[in-house]
Amino acid sequence: MASDALVSEDLAKKFATEKETPYTRWVKAEGLDIISSFYVRDLHTVELEPWARRGGRGVFLNHDASRTSNDCYVCEIPPGRELAPQRQLYEEMIYVLDGRGSTAVWNDSGKRITFEWKAGAIFAIPLNAWHQHFNGSGAEPARYVAVTNAPVIINSFGDLDFVFNSRYEFKDRFNGEPEYFANRGEQRGLLLDTNFVADAINLPLIAAKERGAGGGHIRFSMAKGHMNSHISQFPVGTYKKAHAHGPGAHVIIMSGEGYSLMWAEGEEPQRYEWKEGSLIVPPNLWYHQHFNTGTTQARYLAFKAEGVSIRNAQGVPKAWISQRLGGDQIDYADESPRIRQWFSEALARRGLQSRMDAAYEAELAELQPEEA
Repeated sequence: MASDALVSEDLAKKFATEKETPYTRWVKAEGLDIISSFYVRDLHTVELEPWARRGGRGVFLNHDASRTSNDCYVCEIPPGRELAPQRQLYEEMIYVLDGRGSTAVWNDSGKRITFEWKAGAIFAIPLNAWHQHFNGSGAEPARYVAVTNAPVIINSFGDLDFVFNSRYEFKDRFNGEPEYFANRGEQRGLLLDTNFVADAINLPLIAAKERGAGGGHIRFSMAKGHMNSHISQFPVGTYKKAHAHGPGAHVIIMSGEGYSLMWAEGEEPQRYEWKEGSLIVPPNLWYHQHFNTGTTQARYLAFKAEGVSIRNAQGVPKAWISQRLGGDQIDYADESPRIRQWFSEALARRGLQSRMDAAYEAELAELQPEEA
């Protein structure tokens, strides 16, 4: 990454009392580390520590601006065991990395439902509903990665008893509906309104030519929450357009092999190799771009807070809009020639060739002229 903008000890001391927050103190009290992360090679093997209160093992992998938006943690449930029940006034989205199991969700009114999951499933926890995760195997651990907006909520109230023990029921979000976690939903444009996806790795997607290279895309609204997520996929021998947005998008590689470039405006791109299970977290307003150098389509899941999406007056994320129109996406025609060179070289090392010519030509046919 670029310089961390370190300053003198004298200046640092003036802000020492502001370094910690109610949220960071809570994580420390949980006995866990917060690792500042913008890249994790393998979430399946990242080292975890005992999480006594929950009865599992965990670690927080937080991005550079997590104190203002969202966080990320990995948790493992031991074989034949379960995590302790919990309720919370913050939202949470979960992707199952390994294993199989089930989750029970209930409220104080006695409404309770249970659903099963396995690796590749996505679901969200309804706001302030009791929930408990169970490992369905007596031999192997189950592991998941979750993104929440806990930093905002815990820092706003500062009262952990209120955050974790409030008895208020958000019945418009969850009221024990029997089909709440059914593996289906309503499709509205790019948005799939659902609470559970049993197999996100093979979920059909919708064409999204705006992001380049003939890729597919689908967005989620889960558990009637206000955090958001999406899945993107792009073909063999292709790459997506570079773009920038706000902080907190956690990009989890679901399938394929490749690399990502990330850079602050005016600085040199830095390269991060990825495979299934890798995590890429673009820092605030850094440009980033994803490249498929494998032999299968590449698919990733992005969990994020709404603040990531800097939108225009029509509600369209500026990361989907060309810089030529005032957006934050770089058209292929405007990218550095080195981007194509590096991609061709990476493919050649694996005996593959670029399939980008059709994407370049299609863009040129529709490209808006550059502003004078």
